[in-house]
Amino acid sequence: MTLAVDGGPAPVPAEVGLAAYRIVQEALTNVVRHAQVPQCRVTVRQTPDGVHVEVVDDGRGGPLGGEGHGIVGMRERATLLGGRFTAGPRPEGGFRVAAELPVGPA
Repeated sequence: MTLAVDGGPAPVPAEVGLAAYRIVQEALTNVVRHAQVPQCRVTVRQTPDGVHVEVVDDGRGGPLGGEGHGIVGMRERATLLGGRFTAGPRPEGGFRVAAELPVGPA
């Protein structure tokens, strides 16, 4: 795994930090379970407006869906905080999960 961190460190609300952590955790779990690749890239960027996380792999990609609730749970975490969430196959192959979590009121 490659980790890139940009911005900060500045305090963020506990619920934002926890949501960012859980989204990255679930995305990494999905890489291990589904991508069938030994590497992925995690980017965490903190701005005055919020925390942005992205997990990208070069694996098999594939459609959303299946039996699990991982994508749904990640989307719900971001939405509950007034943030945005995207996940899906990348045109060049692999899969991307991204969330923008605001630090202000939702």
